[in-house]
Amino acid sequence: MPLMLKTYILNSGVRHVMVLCLLTIAFGTAFYKVAHRPAATAFRVPAVAAHASNTVPEFSTHFVSTQQNIATHAASLVELSDGRIRAFWFAGSREGAEDVEIRSAVFDPAKNIWGPEQSIANREDTQHYLLRYVKKLGNPVAQRAPDGTLWLYYVTVSLGGWAGSSITAITSKDDGASWSSARRLITSPFINISTLIKGAPFLYSDGTMGMPVYHEFIGKFGELLRISNSGVIIDKERLSSGKTTLQPVILIKNPQQAMVLMRRSGTSPKRVMATATDDAGKHWSAPTNTALANPDAAISGVVLPGGKMLLALNDIEEGRDALSLAVSADNGVTWKTIYQLEDQRGQPTEMAHYLQAVIESAKSTDTSIADATGYAKSAQRNKCEAQSCGFEFSYPYLIQTHGGDFHLVYTWNRSFIKHVQFTRAWLDKQLEKSGDAEFH
Repeated sequence: MPLMLKTYILNSGVRHVMVLCLLTIAFGTAFYKVAHRPAATAFRVPAVAAHASNTVPEFSTHFVSTQQNIATHAASLVELSDGRIRAFWFAGSREGAEDVEIRSAVFDPAKNIWGPEQSIANREDTQHYLLRYVKKLGNPVAQRAPDGTLWLYYVTVSLGGWAGSSITAITSKDDGASWSSARRLITSPFINISTLIKGAPFLYSDGTMGMPVYHEFIGKFGELLRISNSGVIIDKERLSSGKTTLQPVILIKNPQQAMVLMRRSGTSPKRVMATATDDAGKHWSAPTNTALANPDAAISGVVLPGGKMLLALNDIEEGRDALSLAVSADNGVTWKTIYQLEDQRGQPTEMAHYLQAVIESAKSTDTSIADATGYAKSAQRNKCEAQSCGFEFSYPYLIQTHGGDFHLVYTWNRSFIKHVQFTRAWLDKQLEKSGDAEFH
């Protein structure tokens, strides 16, 4: 037998042995984790004052981000220890570009203003800390741990598109004034790719953190991670299967009961999908379609004191040019739109009319804007092709503070992050206007 052929056979055998060893290690780790799952624990219901501190019906809007002529997307929020609100989002020349960074700003409710935005993570620093190549950054979400530590999670990709994502975490002990070095979460024992985030994290009764995540490689499905106080994945549950569900959002009703709503991807009917648990996540029901229309777009929501569910979503079947608040009073069986946050359906998409509509929208968002030309030009950059343009209001992220007020952020024409603030008293008025007794 020729020497070259012998060498090839030998090397081929070595490769097969190495692959077999890696597979054995991966599956062995998986089986070990299944056999040594941590004890189940109840959900921690978010602490919200029984009686809101602000009883005046108030509703206001602002722009969070300020940079013009860039692509801006995927904002999230977290309440700080002193009651201020910190927002996170990603921004750069375009989604997926090497210059995309995670940016942040803080809202002071007492002064009703947003502070200056700042960069808190970029591709170069992230790959320096992770000791691995990082191609791009994406969706950031944050949660406060019981000890006050602020955890920020964001998506990183080293190879391929978003399906090749993993999750990176940084922490802050001073409400985001300074941040730790980045670390990569190990969410899978084999390859550790295709884990993305969008929905709000939450806490379990023992202080561990829950993180709704989703996958896009081969299949599209939701999962729920349980993360220790040191940032280690200690459990993982499947929420759905197949190729149709993304971006789960968990709505906690009580320590044992929760509903997960998910974006339906690529197939009809164009509806939000749901699964539920009655035993703190030990078991989840088979995902089913809800009555909520949705054009394959992100959603966000909270459970109100008393049990009603409040959502922010594109409750239409096509496009992302309308965004609404919807409420359910019967555990998600039926929903009613109670307020239209944005609605540009049917607006002319010809350039001149489009720019004027964007200018009017920007000025209505912030009445202090004297010249909104920059907002219109930014939207033109991101939402126009040739002479045809479009509107986009997407990726909502809704929270209720401990004092009872609500804060919502979302992408405004892929160009800015818009903030909506309203009180429980204002929400109650919208519920009354709905005209149905079960909603108020």
